[in-house]
Amino acid sequence: MSILKGVGVALVTPFNEDLSVDFESLTKLVEYNIENGTNYLVVLGTTAEAATLSSEEKKQVVEHIIKVNNKRLPLVLGIGGNNTLEVKQQIEETDLSDFEAVLSVSPYYNKPNQEGLYQHYKVLASTGKNIIIYNVPSRTGQNVEAETTLRLSNEFPNLFLIKEASPNMLQYFDILRKKPEGFNLVSGDDEYTLPVTLAGGNGVISVIGQGYPKEFSTMVQLAFDKKVDEAYEIH
Repeated sequence: MSILKGVGVALVTPFNEDLSVDFESLTKLVEYNIENGTNYLVVLGTTAEAATLSSEEKKQVVEHIIKVNNKRLPLVLGIGGNNTLEVKQQIEETDLSDFEAVLSVSPYYNKPNQEGLYQHYKVLASTGKNIIIYNVPSRTGQNVEAETTLRLSNEFPNLFLIKEASPNMLQYFDILRKKPEGFNLVSGDDEYTLPVTLAGGNGVISVIGQGYPKEFSTMVQLAFDKKVDEAYEIH
């Protein structure tokens, strides 16, 4: 899905001193990223502290961002967990009409083997929704290996993208080299953004990019244009 290309920003959830969601600051953050070149926004990703938001807070955050964004940028919604059937149910029951895709982190704590990871995403693919695989082994305790990602991407077209945050750069390159047409990879690690994009990736889903959207989006576009020296000046 070429619309999810460039710099996607995984929005944080700002809070007030009383621990309520700071919607005024959230509005400013969304506007700042729209005005400064961010290509799409990720709502309720792990960076948003979604795991510690209440159901009502999640609902309010989603509704607020949809309203503020007003269809100006594509949106991605984070729905993940280690209970496969519950994640599937959440995806099926959520109104995704304002979202291009769901970003779903691989199961954490359970530490499934590669076949278990395959079966997890196979179940999510059965929803028919556009799903972004999210591999972040430093957080989940288990790596989605390149072979598993490629197996999934070849069998399920709606698993169309991976946010790859393995510490092993060779894994990124292996996926990029062997991936089927229509599947792509974005860096899930800010520091790997430039080399991954130059190697053929679709950019990054970034954390720090929300603080420096103009610099990040310019750097990634220069990488797409193969203006390597100029891109590295920003990097």
